[in-house]
Amino acid sequence: MKAYKNAEGLKLQEHLTQSSLTAFSETLMALHDKGWHKILKHGDLGRWQGGFDALPDIIPSIVDFNASAIKIGSATDTTLSHAEIETALKQMHPWRKGPFEIFGVHIDTEWHSDWKWDRLKDHISPLAGRTILDVGCGSGYHLWRMLADDAKLIIGIDPTPLFSMHFATIKRYVTNAPAFILPVGIEDMPEKMQCFDTVFSMGILYHRKSPIDHLIELKELLNDGGELVLDTLVIEGDESQCLMPHGRYAKMRNVWFIPSVAMLKLWLKRAGYKTVQVIDISPTTVKEQRPTEWMTFESLPHFLDPVDASLTIEGYPAPIRAVVTAKK
Repeated sequence: MKAYKNAEGLKLQEHLTQSSLTAFSETLMALHDKGWHKILKHGDLGRWQGGFDALPDIIPSIVDFNASAIKIGSATDTTLSHAEIETALKQMHPWRKGPFEIFGVHIDTEWHSDWKWDRLKDHISPLAGRTILDVGCGSGYHLWRMLADDAKLIIGIDPTPLFSMHFATIKRYVTNAPAFILPVGIEDMPEKMQCFDTVFSMGILYHRKSPIDHLIELKELLNDGGELVLDTLVIEGDESQCLMPHGRYAKMRNVWFIPSVAMLKLWLKRAGYKTVQVIDISPTTVKEQRPTEWMTFESLPHFLDPVDASLTIEGYPAPIRAVVTAKK
């Protein structure tokens, strides 16, 4: 993975110096190196790299980032069997965000991330020509969907090492794509960058101890007139209502605040955003998030009350998600 990391770093530096991020190029390159230093020391790296190295080192006949399942190549591109490719990819278990199709093998990820994209894609500012940041980007699935919309440069940040391996599995076949992951958290990013046209924060807000500070952090990453695309858990109620779990929520330890939609809009306005718009409110179902052969651990069906699916296992309202846009 050192060779991939070094090649990816050179490409990242090239794109940074030709973008609105040029003033932060040195700092962002240091973050790239910091994150990869952690990945290269991870105890599971040998297993992950074994799968990565077993995949065919070829130019794929097709690359489709506009499909629900991100598609790389076809089964006829390689002499490797379906079973051999599947075995290689499963060495990077668990696959949480997707789906993907790699040389004919369909990766049925825990989350149908394509459903979330379908809910928001027609309601956000066009991404063509924009410089974008995706906070908590996971495997980078949404980065590829953004690239299909002709974004100029896309940076994802996520400190989870395995997610960078999933991203690398796709990026190795599209080395020149202007999409990159920095394996770090938002707290590592330079303050008040004010240079992204669009910032995505999807599934992060409820993990922050201070949600207002998070919204302000995101605003200070945006340029003037830039757009925030926010996806978060919500509850029913008016602007005075917010759920703070006593302990876990749907078996998640680090859930702090789940606001009503009205309170969320108020938070955004108090944080200084304009033109706040709710573009979707949807319950999360066991069809959208569930265990599969690519993610065999517990998932949403295990997090809900077995008798009353309108409640979590702890007795709180079951997950509902809202997608909101707001302008700086």
